Amino acid sequence: MEFLALFVSLPTRQSAGRMRIWRALRALGCATLRDGVYLLPESPQHAAALAQIADEVRAVQGTADLYRLGGRDEAQQAGIVALFDRGPDYARLLEAIRAARATVNPKSVHALRREFKAITAADYFPGEAQKQTEAALAELAAVAGGEPHAVDQEIRRLASADYSGRTWATRKNLWVDRMASAWLIRRFIDRKAKFLWLDTPKKCPKAALGFDFDGAAFTHVGSRVTFEVLAASFAVDGDPAIARIAAIVHCLDVGGVPVAEAAGIEAVLGGLRAGAPDDDKLLAAASRVFDGLYRNFQQENSHD
Repeated sequence: MEFLALFVSLPTRQSAGRMRIWRALRALGCATLRDGVYLLPESPQHAAALAQIADEVRAVQGTADLYRLGGRDEAQQAGIVALFDRGPDYARLLEAIRAARATVNPKSVHALRREFKAITAADYFPGEAQKQTEAALAELAAVAGGEPHAVDQEIRRLASADYSGRTWATRKNLWVDRMASAWLIRRFIDRKAKFLWLDTPKKCPKAALGFDFDGAAFTHVGSRVTFEVLAASFAVDGDPAIARIAAIVHCLDVGGVPVAEAAGIEAVLGGLRAGAPDDDKLLAAASRVFDGLYRNFQQENSHD
Protein backbone atom coordinates (compact mmCIF):
# COMPACT_ATOMS: atom_id res chain seq x y z
CA MET A 1 0.00 0.00 0.00
CA GLU A 2 1.15 3.52 -0.77
CA PHE A 3 0.36 6.73 1.05
CA LEU A 4 -0.03 10.37 0.17
CA ALA A 5 2.26 12.66 2.14
CA LEU A 6 1.54 16.37 2.44
CA PHE A 7 4.60 18.41 3.47
CA VAL A 8 3.46 21.67 5.00
CA SER A 9 5.29 24.74 6.28
CA LEU A 10 3.30 27.69 7.62
CA PRO A 11 4.45 31.15 8.69
CA THR A 12 4.30 31.54 12.47
CA ARG A 13 2.31 34.76 12.23
CA GLN A 14 -0.63 32.99 10.54
CA SER A 15 -2.17 31.58 13.73
CA ALA A 16 -5.74 31.60 12.38
CA GLY A 17 -4.64 29.97 9.13
CA ARG A 18 -2.61 27.35 10.99
CA MET A 19 -5.59 26.39 13.14
CA ARG A 20 -7.97 26.18 10.16
CA ILE A 21 -5.57 23.96 8.22
CA TRP A 22 -4.81 21.77 11.24
CA ARG A 23 -8.53 21.22 11.79
CA ALA A 24 -9.00 20.24 8.15
CA LEU A 25 -6.16 17.71 8.39
CA ARG A 26 -7.57 16.32 11.61
CA ALA A 27 -11.06 16.02 10.12
CA LEU A 28 -9.61 13.89 7.31
CA GLY A 29 -7.99 11.58 9.85
CA CYS A 30 -4.45 12.30 8.71
CA ALA A 31 -1.59 10.58 10.50
CA THR A 32 1.47 12.65 11.43
CA LEU A 33 4.76 11.22 10.18
CA ARG A 34 6.68 14.10 11.74
CA ASP A 35 6.08 17.78 12.34
CA GLY A 36 4.65 19.22 9.12
CA VAL A 37 4.21 15.89 7.29
CA TYR A 38 0.70 14.42 7.14
CA LEU A 39 -0.33 11.08 5.66
CA LEU A 40 -3.44 9.47 4.18
CA PRO A 41 -3.88 6.17 2.33
CA GLU A 42 -3.65 6.85 -1.38
CA SER A 43 -6.97 7.35 -3.19
CA PRO A 44 -8.34 9.89 -5.69
CA GLN A 45 -10.60 11.36 -2.99
CA HIS A 46 -7.73 11.80 -0.55
CA ALA A 47 -5.53 13.28 -3.26
CA ALA A 48 -8.19 15.88 -4.07
CA ALA A 49 -8.75 16.71 -0.39
CA LEU A 50 -5.03 17.14 0.33
CA ALA A 51 -4.56 19.20 -2.84
CA GLN A 52 -7.29 21.55 -1.63
CA ILE A 53 -5.57 21.91 1.75
CA ALA A 54 -2.27 22.57 -0.05
CA ASP A 55 -3.95 25.43 -1.91
CA GLU A 56 -5.16 26.86 1.41
CA VAL A 57 -1.63 26.63 2.81
CA ARG A 58 -0.23 28.58 -0.13
CA ALA A 59 -3.02 31.15 0.23
CA VAL A 60 -1.65 32.08 3.66
CA GLN A 61 1.92 32.36 2.32
CA GLY A 62 2.96 28.87 3.38
CA THR A 63 4.51 26.08 1.35
CA ALA A 64 2.93 22.73 0.57
CA ASP A 65 4.01 19.74 -1.51
CA LEU A 66 2.19 16.47 -2.05
CA TYR A 67 4.15 13.24 -2.52
CA ARG A 68 3.49 9.52 -2.73
CA LEU A 69 5.43 7.23 -0.37
CA GLY A 70 5.49 3.71 1.02
CA GLY A 71 7.52 1.69 3.48
CA ARG A 72 10.84 0.26 2.33
CA ASP A 73 10.10 -3.07 4.01
CA GLU A 74 7.33 -4.78 5.97
CA ALA A 75 8.47 -3.37 9.29
CA GLN A 76 8.49 0.20 8.03
CA GLN A 77 5.13 -0.30 6.30
CA ALA A 78 3.69 -1.60 9.56
CA GLY A 79 5.10 1.43 11.33
CA ILE A 80 3.30 3.76 8.94
CA VAL A 81 0.01 1.88 9.36
CA ALA A 82 0.41 2.10 13.15
CA LEU A 83 0.37 5.90 12.87
CA PHE A 84 -3.32 5.63 11.93
CA ASP A 85 -4.23 3.71 15.10
CA ARG A 86 -7.62 4.90 16.40
CA GLY A 87 -7.39 2.76 19.52
CA PRO A 88 -7.23 5.74 21.92
CA ASP A 89 -10.30 7.30 20.27
CA TYR A 90 -12.26 4.05 20.63
CA ALA A 91 -11.06 3.69 24.24
CA ARG A 92 -12.43 7.14 25.12
CA LEU A 93 -15.72 6.34 23.39
CA LEU A 94 -15.97 3.01 25.21
CA GLU A 95 -15.62 4.82 28.53
CA ALA A 96 -18.41 7.21 27.51
CA ILE A 97 -20.61 4.28 26.47
CA ARG A 98 -20.04 2.55 29.80
CA ALA A 99 -20.80 5.74 31.70
CA ALA A 100 -24.00 6.24 29.68
CA ARG A 101 -25.37 2.89 30.83
CA ALA A 102 -26.12 4.46 34.23
CA THR A 103 -28.68 6.88 32.75
CA VAL A 104 -29.48 5.51 29.32
CA ASN A 105 -31.73 7.48 27.00
CA PRO A 106 -32.15 7.64 23.22
CA LYS A 107 -30.52 11.08 22.94
CA SER A 108 -27.30 9.90 24.55
CA VAL A 109 -27.26 6.88 22.23
CA HIS A 110 -27.66 9.12 19.16
CA ALA A 111 -24.81 11.38 20.31
CA LEU A 112 -22.51 8.42 20.95
CA ARG A 113 -23.48 6.89 17.61
CA ARG A 114 -22.54 10.11 15.82
CA GLU A 115 -19.18 10.10 17.58
CA PHE A 116 -18.65 6.46 16.57
CA LYS A 117 -19.42 7.33 12.94
CA ALA A 118 -16.93 10.20 13.05
CA ILE A 119 -14.19 7.88 14.32
CA THR A 120 -14.94 5.07 11.88
CA ALA A 121 -15.00 7.52 8.96
CA ALA A 122 -11.29 8.15 9.60
CA ASP A 123 -10.43 4.60 10.68
CA TYR A 124 -8.61 3.42 7.57
CA PHE A 125 -7.35 0.20 9.14
CA PRO A 126 -10.24 -1.05 11.33
CA GLY A 127 -9.61 -3.85 13.79
CA GLU A 128 -10.78 -5.33 17.05
CA ALA A 129 -11.17 -1.95 18.78
CA GLN A 130 -13.82 -0.90 16.28
CA LYS A 131 -15.69 -4.20 16.65
CA GLN A 132 -15.61 -4.00 20.44
CA THR A 133 -16.88 -0.43 20.48
CA GLU A 134 -19.61 -1.17 17.94
CA ALA A 135 -20.80 -4.12 20.04
CA ALA A 136 -20.87 -1.99 23.20
CA LEU A 137 -22.82 0.73 21.40
CA ALA A 138 -25.34 -1.78 20.06
CA GLU A 139 -25.80 -3.17 23.57
CA LEU A 140 -26.37 0.33 24.96
CA ALA A 141 -28.90 1.07 22.21
CA ALA A 142 -30.76 -2.13 23.05
CA VAL A 143 -30.94 -1.17 26.72
CA ALA A 144 -31.97 2.42 25.97
CA GLY A 145 -34.66 1.77 23.41
CA GLY A 146 -35.65 -1.84 23.82
CA GLU A 147 -34.15 -2.54 20.40
CA PRO A 148 -34.59 -6.16 19.31
CA HIS A 149 -31.72 -8.61 19.09
CA ALA A 150 -31.10 -9.89 15.59
CA VAL A 151 -32.13 -13.46 14.88
CA ASP A 152 -30.48 -15.83 12.46
CA GLN A 153 -33.17 -17.21 10.17
CA GLU A 154 -34.25 -17.30 6.56
CA ILE A 155 -36.47 -14.46 5.31
CA ARG A 156 -39.46 -16.04 3.56
CA ARG A 157 -41.28 -14.38 0.68
CA LEU A 158 -44.88 -13.56 1.62
CA ALA A 159 -47.93 -12.35 -0.29
CA SER A 160 -49.34 -9.02 0.81
CA ALA A 161 -52.84 -10.25 -0.10
CA ASP A 162 -52.62 -12.62 2.88
CA TYR A 163 -51.98 -9.70 5.24
CA SER A 164 -54.76 -7.30 4.33
CA GLY A 165 -56.75 -5.54 7.03
CA ARG A 166 -54.58 -6.80 9.88
CA THR A 167 -53.65 -5.20 13.19
CA TRP A 168 -49.92 -4.51 13.49
CA ALA A 169 -48.25 -3.81 16.81
CA THR A 170 -44.91 -2.34 17.87
CA ARG A 171 -43.35 -0.46 20.77
CA LYS A 172 -44.69 3.03 21.43
CA ASN A 173 -42.58 6.21 21.22
CA LEU A 174 -41.76 5.51 17.59
CA TRP A 175 -38.32 6.08 16.16
CA VAL A 176 -36.80 5.63 12.72
CA ASP A 177 -37.08 1.88 12.10
CA ARG A 178 -40.59 1.65 13.55
CA MET A 179 -41.75 4.83 11.79
CA ALA A 180 -40.41 3.65 8.44
CA SER A 181 -41.70 0.10 8.93
CA ALA A 182 -45.22 1.34 9.74
CA TRP A 183 -45.10 3.58 6.66
CA LEU A 184 -43.93 0.65 4.50
CA ILE A 185 -46.68 -1.60 5.86
CA ARG A 186 -49.48 0.85 5.12
CA ARG A 187 -47.99 2.05 1.81
CA PHE A 188 -46.98 -1.27 0.20
CA ILE A 189 -48.16 -4.24 2.28
CA ASP A 190 -51.49 -3.61 4.03
CA ARG A 191 -53.26 -0.40 3.04
CA LYS A 192 -56.00 -1.09 5.60
CA ALA A 193 -53.50 -1.72 8.41
CA LYS A 194 -54.37 -0.69 11.97
CA PHE A 195 -51.60 -0.05 14.47
CA LEU A 196 -51.21 -0.67 18.19
CA TRP A 197 -48.48 1.11 20.13
CA LEU A 198 -47.36 -1.11 22.99
CA ASP A 199 -46.04 -0.10 26.40
CA THR A 200 -44.10 -3.36 26.38
CA PRO A 201 -43.89 -6.22 23.85
CA LYS A 202 -45.47 -8.52 26.47
CA LYS A 203 -48.76 -6.67 25.93
CA CYS A 204 -48.93 -7.57 22.25
CA PRO A 205 -52.26 -9.32 21.51
CA LYS A 206 -51.92 -12.78 19.99
CA ALA A 207 -54.01 -11.76 16.98
CA ALA A 208 -51.74 -8.79 16.18
CA LEU A 209 -48.71 -8.93 13.92
CA GLY A 210 -45.78 -7.65 15.95
CA PHE A 211 -42.82 -5.87 14.43
CA ASP A 212 -39.50 -4.56 15.72
CA PHE A 213 -39.25 -6.28 19.07
CA ASP A 214 -37.89 -9.60 20.31
CA GLY A 215 -40.25 -12.43 19.39
CA ALA A 216 -42.19 -10.34 16.87
CA ALA A 217 -43.35 -11.73 13.55
CA PHE A 218 -41.06 -9.23 11.83
CA THR A 219 -37.88 -8.06 13.50
CA HIS A 220 -34.13 -7.76 12.92
CA VAL A 221 -32.70 -10.69 10.98
CA GLY A 222 -28.95 -11.03 10.63
CA SER A 223 -27.61 -7.62 9.64
CA ARG A 224 -31.01 -6.36 8.44
CA VAL A 225 -33.20 -4.03 10.46
CA THR A 226 -36.98 -4.50 10.57
CA PHE A 227 -37.67 -2.18 7.63
CA GLU A 228 -35.29 -4.22 5.46
CA VAL A 229 -36.82 -7.49 6.65
CA LEU A 230 -40.34 -6.32 5.80
CA ALA A 231 -39.20 -5.06 2.39
CA ALA A 232 -37.54 -8.40 1.63
CA SER A 233 -40.45 -10.45 3.00
CA PHE A 234 -42.99 -8.74 0.75
CA ALA A 235 -40.73 -8.40 -2.31
CA VAL A 236 -40.52 -4.61 -2.41
CA ASP A 237 -36.77 -4.58 -1.77
CA GLY A 238 -36.16 -4.62 -5.52
CA ASP A 239 -37.55 -1.08 -5.81
CA PRO A 240 -34.48 1.24 -6.02
CA ALA A 241 -36.29 3.99 -4.11
CA ILE A 242 -37.11 1.58 -1.27
CA ALA A 243 -33.48 0.45 -1.25
CA ARG A 244 -32.36 4.08 -0.83
CA ILE A 245 -34.73 4.57 2.11
CA ALA A 246 -33.61 1.25 3.60
CA ALA A 247 -30.00 2.47 3.61
CA ILE A 248 -31.02 5.58 5.56
CA VAL A 249 -33.09 3.59 8.06
CA HIS A 250 -30.28 1.08 8.57
CA CYS A 251 -27.71 3.85 9.10
CA LEU A 252 -29.85 5.66 11.67
CA ASP A 253 -31.02 2.53 13.49
CA VAL A 254 -27.83 0.48 13.85
CA GLY A 255 -25.09 2.55 12.22
CA GLY A 256 -22.76 1.14 9.58
CA VAL A 257 -22.13 2.68 6.17
CA PRO A 258 -22.72 6.45 6.30
CA VAL A 259 -25.54 7.79 4.09
CA ALA A 260 -25.48 11.41 2.92
CA GLU A 261 -29.16 12.08 3.64
CA ALA A 262 -29.23 10.37 7.04
CA ALA A 263 -28.34 13.32 9.28
CA GLY A 264 -30.96 15.56 7.69
CA ILE A 265 -33.67 12.91 7.94
CA GLU A 266 -32.73 12.24 11.56
CA ALA A 267 -33.11 15.95 12.38
CA VAL A 268 -36.49 16.19 10.65
CA LEU A 269 -37.88 13.06 12.33
CA GLY A 270 -36.50 14.17 15.69
CA GLY A 271 -38.34 17.45 15.33
CA LEU A 272 -41.57 15.69 14.39
CA ARG A 273 -41.31 13.39 17.41
CA ALA A 274 -40.67 16.33 19.74
CA GLY A 275 -43.82 18.08 18.53
CA ALA A 276 -46.23 15.16 18.07
CA PRO A 277 -48.87 14.65 20.80
CA ASP A 278 -49.05 10.89 20.18
CA ASP A 279 -47.73 8.12 17.96
CA ASP A 280 -50.70 8.24 15.55
CA LYS A 281 -50.01 11.89 14.78
CA LEU A 282 -46.26 11.17 14.62
CA LEU A 283 -46.76 8.38 12.09
CA ALA A 284 -48.98 10.61 9.94
CA ALA A 285 -46.33 13.33 9.88
CA ALA A 286 -43.43 10.92 9.37
CA SER A 287 -45.31 9.18 6.55
CA ARG A 288 -45.35 12.44 4.61
CA VAL A 289 -41.58 12.61 4.98
CA PHE A 290 -41.14 9.06 3.70
CA ASP A 291 -43.63 9.68 0.88
CA GLY A 292 -41.54 12.68 -0.17
CA LEU A 293 -38.31 10.70 0.04
CA TYR A 294 -39.81 7.89 -2.02
CA ARG A 295 -41.02 10.24 -4.76
CA ASN A 296 -37.69 12.06 -4.83
CA PHE A 297 -35.68 8.84 -5.16
CA GLN A 298 -38.06 7.58 -7.85
CA GLN A 299 -37.52 10.81 -9.76
CA GLU A 300 -33.75 10.58 -9.43
CA ASN A 301 -33.77 6.98 -10.66
CA SER A 302 -35.90 7.89 -13.67
CA HIS A 303 -33.28 10.46 -14.72
CA ASP A 304 -30.37 8.01 -14.50
